Parts: sequence; structure tokens; C-alpha cells
Amino acid sequence: MTWADEVSGKGNADAVRDDVRGYVIDAFGDPGGVLILDDTGDLKKGVHTVGVQRQYTGTAGRVENAQVAVYLAYAAPDGYTLIDREVYLSKAWTEDPDRCAAAGILADVEFATKPVLARRMLTRALDVGHGGRGLRR
Repeated sequence: MTWADEVSGKGNADAVRDDVRGYVIDAFGDPGGVLILDDTGDLKKGVHTVGVQRQYTGTAGRVENAQVAVYLAYAAPDGYTLIDREVYLSKAWTEDPDRCAAAGILADVEFATKPVLARRMLTRALDVGHGGRGLRR
């Protein structure tokens, strides 16, 4: 399987995420490195993109039709990049199994607040270790 298969949904995007995070820590890991969490919204016109609905997005500064995601970035003296992501799915999405199935969302996905999504990403990043290079509790 190629990297293109992974990111196109034909493979496991989480495996690509883990590979990218490992590369970043190996290449840029530093005891002074920091993890940065932020959410952002992408304005959308349709209703079929995963997670899209009318919701507040800081991108517009108001309620708009948008997809919202939480991102985890790593920054160190030698560089910075995103290392994880979670799409925010409202209860309106997670409580509609037909809509989720049509969008390719796995049946076991449950509602989670943005702080819960952030905690999941922090836990993944800190539990990996990478030999103590830049990520530690």
C-alpha cells in the first residue's frame, strides 16, 4: 500500500499520522519542544462533508456552515508541524447512523467534546515515547 492509498482513505490514516509524528520527533525532537492544541473551522457550502453543519467557527467569528477539527502541533527550535488531528462530530452527527454510514464514519464513533478530542491526541503523543526526544509528561 502506498502513502497515497493511506491518505485517500484506502488505508489507515492513523498509521500515517503515527509515522509522521515519529518522523517529526526523530528529526526535530528537542527537550524544549512544546505541544500546541487548537481548533479551527473550514467553511463549507454543502452538507455531505464529514462533520459539516451550522456551528460556531472562529474562522468566520460566527455561526456558519463549517467543518471543525482539533489539531495538535509540535514546535521545537528546529521546526514545527502538525502531528495529529480529530474531526469534531456533533451529537447531531453521531446520533444519525445513516448519515455517518453515508459519510464513511465507522459505526463505533461516539460523540466527544473538543476537550476530550484534545486529551486523546495528547495521550497518543505522550504515550509513544520516542526515546524521550522532546515529548514527555
